[in-house]
Amino acid sequence: MKKFNFLFLLAFVLLAGTQSFGQLAIDKGTKFINLGIGVGGYGYYTVGGGIGLNAAADFGVTKNITVGAVAGYKSYGSVGAYKYNSFDIGARGSYHFNELLSLTSDAVDLYAGLGLSYYSFSYGGYLDNYGAVYLPIHLGGRYFFSQNVGGFAELGSSLATLKLGVTFKL
Repeated sequence: MKKFNFLFLLAFVLLAGTQSFGQLAIDKGTKFINLGIGVGGYGYYTVGGGIGLNAAADFGVTKNITVGAVAGYKSYGSVGAYKYNSFDIGARGSYHFNELLSLTSDAVDLYAGLGLSYYSFSYGGYLDNYGAVYLPIHLGGRYFFSQNVGGFAELGSSLATLKLGVTFKL
């Protein structure tokens, strides 16, 4: 019985050790989907408040680098007859720092990047619209609760300054 307990304990320690010293690999073919909400804003047209909805997809193209798409929508306020709506859609690229920082957890993903997006802003009462192309930056992290599902947080200069939500690794 002591031999069995020792073997069981040894197997547990070896499995736990390999699990805690693994690293989340970002390689060609890695896919992430983020779905979340965003608060705050950057620039004159997004400081009015409101909670936005956002989505992003990232696809691994090479080791530690992903490219993808991002979209967001925010509607807020009613000042008199004015209701503010804004959305953005675009492409982005990210560098994942896990290997560079020697992160030993396979549950953590730290990344930063730059995008190219179209931003549109309109307000009711008038049919005034504003649109522009801009270069949003982002700095984010993911924490996986299981192999394929986790949470994410992202700071950036897009429709929302802070984005929070759920992430899926496909």
